[in-house]
Amino acid sequence: MVPRLAASGLAVPVEIIPFGWALTLRRLQSLFDGVPGFNLKLRTASINAKATTFDEKEWDSEPFVTDNKNYIADLFFENGIHGDLRVISDAILRITGVVEHGLFLGLASSVVVAQKDGVVVMKSIDNN
Repeated sequence: MVPRLAASGLAVPVEIIPFGWALTLRRLQSLFDGVPGFNLKLRTASINAKATTFDEKEWDSEPFVTDNKNYIADLFFENGIHGDLRVISDAILRITGVVEHGLFLGLASSVVVAQKDGVVVMKSIDNN
């Protein structure tokens, strides 16, 4: 459990089309300019990893490609996303080149959390 969305330290993925990906990254960056602790990077995959070494300097990488042949931009928020999530979601989706993001707003009516003492189910009051 985290106090706000994206506060876990994990990335919020944004799927982007390869054509014009650098411009799309710049527009995503400018959307969150001035947000403390925000960082963005293109997800990459190693293309010549050697099983005998883990020295990243010897590895070449290229953009990670999804099953739809798109790229992933990873957005990191040190303290989570502040503000109206629906407005932020809409602003991301309006950027040319963005296919979808991993915010998944309004899709769940309850959350099941496993804890040491059992399972807790939290239900949403507002399903909008």
